[in-house]
Amino acid sequence: MLCPCGSNQKYKKCCEPFHKNKKKAKNALELMKSRYSAYATQKVKYIIKTTHKNNPEWKNPNWEQEIKNFCNSDFKKLEILEFIDGENEAFVEFKAYIDDYILHEKSRFLKDSIWLYENGEIKE
Repeated sequence: MLCPCGSNQKYKKCCEPFHKNKKKAKNALELMKSRYSAYATQKVKYIIKTTHKNNPEWKNPNWEQEIKNFCNSDFKKLEILEFIDGENEAFVEFKAYIDDYILHEKSRFLKDSIWLYENGEIKE
């Protein structure tokens, strides 16, 4: 199976090592792609584990179930528009083609020993 992140590599060699905790993301872009693949392959625990504690979803008692429900969507394609790398803060702007919807977001990532998704700004 090709990796959902769009690398044209096999999933086993690309994002699966992140999901199995055998590899850590070197930067926010790798984390972004591995999180997209986690949604597409229903790796709910990985999504939660790679979300920064500042994210308000940590206070949502239905968060895990909402992720599970969202993972049932058809993740068609990930398009990276911009990557702004930093030492402890980075941004990735992307379009995710999911079902008949295009999610356009600029995500903020923080490095807290490992890279974590903090939040995102939805773009129109």
